[in-house]
Amino acid sequence: MRITADNISKYFQRRQVLKNIHFQIDSPGALVVTGPNGSGKSTLVRIICGLMGASSGTVNFIENGKTLDQIDAAQQIGLVSPYLQLYKDLTAWENLSFFAKSRTGHVEKKRILELLTAVGLNNRLHDPLRAYSSGMLQRVKYAAALYHQPKILILDEPTANLDETGKQWVYSIIETYRQSNIVIIATNEPEEVVLATQRVDVT
Repeated sequence: MRITADNISKYFQRRQVLKNIHFQIDSPGALVVTGPNGSGKSTLVRIICGLMGASSGTVNFIENGKTLDQIDAAQQIGLVSPYLQLYKDLTAWENLSFFAKSRTGHVEKKRILELLTAVGLNNRLHDPLRAYSSGMLQRVKYAAALYHQPKILILDEPTANLDETGKQWVYSIIETYRQSNIVIIATNEPEEVVLATQRVDVT
């Protein structure tokens, strides 16, 4: 798998947030996107994921020499971000079942249990998310992102709201995932920056 970004620029009305961003990342590998708050890190992540269009430039996903269309590319992505919405009136199990059905068309109960156990929520499977702490909600997002075993894992503020144990778990996920897939991280945290093999600064 290869991701290329060519001349990505983004304007919000007259304000330019991104200017001529270029990168190429091949699997296996990890790319970090850095820059001060408000510099456009999350905007670039949204553009890569297809959640937002660029004002100019292109992002391409290439697999086995073939450029994927937007739908096929989206199926390869697992995203964890502050703006990823969960359903607070549903349980963790129900949220993952919903995301699984929308992603793959069916629900693998064994996979859901495996993931919720891995993120330490197996004893809270059937509690509504409105009863969860912010750190627990972040763990649910990871379970949802990993469900379909994506070839591209994109993490915007990957350790937000997590305690030290949770952070170490995320670091291990990044370390493992980058060995055979692509990981893209938007962060300024030094502990996360060093996990990447390439860097793009959007300052």
